Amino acid sequence: MMVFLLFWFLFSTISSTLPTQANTFLTCNETEKHALLIFKRALYDPRNRLSSWSAHEDCCEWNGVRCHNITGRVIELLLGNPCIWDSEISCHEFALGGKVSLALLQLEFLNYLELSYNEFGGAPIPSFLGSIRSLTYLDLSFASFGGLIPPQLGNLSNLHYLILGGTGYYTPSLYVENLHWISHLSSLEYLVMYHVDLHKEVHWVELTSMLSSLSDLVLYDCNLDNMSPSLKYVNFTSLIDLSVSWNHFIHEIPNWLFNLNTSLLILNLMGNQLIGQIPVSLGQFKHLESLSLAHNSFTGQIPECFEQLKHLESLSLELNSFDGPIPSSLGNLSSLASLNLFGNRLHGTIPCSLWLLPNLVELYIGNNSLVGTVSEAHLQNLSKLKGLEISSPSLIFKVKSNWVPPFQLKDLSMRSCHLGPNFPMWLQTQTSLRYLDISNSGIIGVAPTWLWKWASRMNVLIDLSNNQISGNLSGVWLNNTMIYLNSNFFTGLLPALSSNVIVLNMGNNSFSGPISQFLCQKLNGTSKLEMLDLSNNHLSGQLPQCWNSWSSLTHLNLGNNNLSGKIPDSLSSVLSLEALHLQNNNFSGSIPSSLRDFTSLGLLDLSGNQLLGNIPNWIGELTSLNVLCLRSNKFTGEIPLQICRLSSLIVLDLANNELFGFIPKCLNNFSLMIAIKTPDGLFAALQYFRSEIYVESLMLMTVGRELEYKGILKYVRMIDLSSNNLSGSIPTELSQLVGLQFLNLSRNHLMGSILENIGRMASLQSLDLSMNHLSGEISQSLADLTFLNHLNLSYNQLWGRIPLSTQLQSFDAFSYIGNAQLCGAPLTKNCTADDEPLSKDAIEENEGFEMPWFYISSMGLGFIIGFWGVCGALIFKKNWRYAYFQFVDYMRDWVYVVVATRLNWFRDNLRSL
Repeated sequence: MMVFLLFWFLFSTISSTLPTQANTFLTCNETEKHALLIFKRALYDPRNRLSSWSAHEDCCEWNGVRCHNITGRVIELLLGNPCIWDSEISCHEFALGGKVSLALLQLEFLNYLELSYNEFGGAPIPSFLGSIRSLTYLDLSFASFGGLIPPQLGNLSNLHYLILGGTGYYTPSLYVENLHWISHLSSLEYLVMYHVDLHKEVHWVELTSMLSSLSDLVLYDCNLDNMSPSLKYVNFTSLIDLSVSWNHFIHEIPNWLFNLNTSLLILNLMGNQLIGQIPVSLGQFKHLESLSLAHNSFTGQIPECFEQLKHLESLSLELNSFDGPIPSSLGNLSSLASLNLFGNRLHGTIPCSLWLLPNLVELYIGNNSLVGTVSEAHLQNLSKLKGLEISSPSLIFKVKSNWVPPFQLKDLSMRSCHLGPNFPMWLQTQTSLRYLDISNSGIIGVAPTWLWKWASRMNVLIDLSNNQISGNLSGVWLNNTMIYLNSNFFTGLLPALSSNVIVLNMGNNSFSGPISQFLCQKLNGTSKLEMLDLSNNHLSGQLPQCWNSWSSLTHLNLGNNNLSGKIPDSLSSVLSLEALHLQNNNFSGSIPSSLRDFTSLGLLDLSGNQLLGNIPNWIGELTSLNVLCLRSNKFTGEIPLQICRLSSLIVLDLANNELFGFIPKCLNNFSLMIAIKTPDGLFAALQYFRSEIYVESLMLMTVGRELEYKGILKYVRMIDLSSNNLSGSIPTELSQLVGLQFLNLSRNHLMGSILENIGRMASLQSLDLSMNHLSGEISQSLADLTFLNHLNLSYNQLWGRIPLSTQLQSFDAFSYIGNAQLCGAPLTKNCTADDEPLSKDAIEENEGFEMPWFYISSMGLGFIIGFWGVCGALIFKKNWRYAYFQFVDYMRDWVYVVVATRLNWFRDNLRSL
């Protein structure tokens, strides 16, 4: 027995040392080393990631190269971008690029190739990769490959893992003509495609189900149109993960899916357009651990059959149209760690059983119509809870002031809950919190002294907006990535910032002091600030020259303060600006020419200042502009024709200035005002892309009063040129703007008639042409504007009958007053035969009757000619008569307004004595 044990020991020792000894003297194959050097030379390597790849070094020791521990042959190339998990580093500079060399074919034992998260500039995937028959693992995801996926990949019969697609830094779409080649990958276990266009392959279900070894099928955002809903059976015998999220399935859950009820562990159908109610048979998936049906169009109640999914750990049903109560049976899912029912139409109280789930880590049930009170008793068993979302205006959160929760949250959202009036002191115990939203929760009073130091540890978001929280923030230091303190009662100087802050909204408070103190502060690094809103405060002083420190800004709102001086040229340092609000301050001087460099600017609001001079011609170079507001300044000169180059404009507001000249005929170049519907993607500047919380807003005079347009600003189409000195006629080209909703040309000196074909502007909701010198009859086509809900044609020289229509008679008489020769409802003046328009022959007959008298010349008849030259014309020429008495009425009204204004001024001065 001892001899046997000794023999076994010696054998084991020799066996275990052989590989080590082999490795000690092992060197890589020279042919493969040469091939790898050729491969390296074809690559672009800005950070020298492949610096160890030297002809003087063993290639098995090179970075990213793995060799077989006995033969020394290259078997793995792990060249994925190493920084993809580190958000603090720019991964772009670590990406390899260039060309994938044919030299890889010389690596005849290569079984693992990873090139993920690099940047190959839209180059096609090399078809020769299909000839490396030894490959078992191929990952080309997020590496900026584009074009047709080569069907030669179907030759890789030993392949177990295939991962393709992803936008990377370059965004051409990979696509396939068909997926027939995929059926040849008989060993494939793991198939993942991101953002690959598969819409041409309608039989993707049938083809992938032929892969008997397939365990994971992930097709993310691949433009798939259907899941073969008529198919009855599939052969996914080994499938445990089916994730086909963010495609375009507009049908019910297909029947074949329920064939997988014995194997499937993960089912992800998120982000499609699936409809109908959840089938009861979904409860047959006994082994299911994760189910996501979020972001679809499911209706009906959440089915009770979910209680049969005893192994379920994650259930995500958010953003559908489920109604009814939350089933209490969900409380029987003892393994459940994550429950997301956010954003449905659920109502009633939160079932007590949910508060008893022992393994619950995430509970997101906000943005429904839930009611009732949540107390500390409900939460006492949730010791593992990390995420809580219960935002609802009808929920009351009521705990004792000294309550200490049993959990340590990372994410908390109680937006619009009844959390106040006192500030929740228990938050101080949550030392791991990274995301906090208690906006609009009824909190009143002074912020506690510990708040700001405690909050500085949160690295994602703090949102205290829309409460009545007060306190002096002078000397406070803010360190969170996204900060929303807007619409409160904060006072003092603006707080200091960390360079980590990306979003800062402190608008609608009572901050005061010079703006320069904030903008010229010393930061603890390069600022990352992208969105800054300090509007509606009491900030003063001039804009300083410190804009170099804020070059990352994309959205800046300093409107409604007491800022003064000129807009500095140094503002051009912020070249990435997409939205600039400086409205309702006291800025003076002209628009600085440096603003012409803002080529990404989508919104410019300089209204309500003291700016003067001409509107610059270079304004037409800002071709990204969607919104241009220059109203209520002192601009003079003509409207520059270059403004017509702004084809993306949806709002043009030049009202209340001193502009003169004609309205440009080229305004029909505003192509987004011609279209009835336009893609939302054209208005990226009107919403800050990092957050749905912040969208651009604008105060506009639209239907006769000033209204705020916030979430719907991108749907507004408006031109306001009112209260200027514009003359000439209304350009007929304006009638081509069929998408225009609000048109205001009032208080100018426009002449001529109302557009004959104004009825083509079918989207008009508000039309104001008042206080001009427009004449003639009201066009009958005006009655075709069925969406019109505000009309003002008052104080012009219009005449004749108001066209009969349900629409035009629905407005009150104030829409037409000041036109003495207008008649018909809603005016009290009835029309007579004399008010009917003259025919063309009658007009010519009248003109022919008057013409001989024009040539009579005699000293003896001078008085008669003078008298009849005026009075005779008024008697016989109807439109002259209307114009004359309209002028008299207009002068009478003007004298009355002037006298009344002077009398009021005189009375006010007497009272002040």
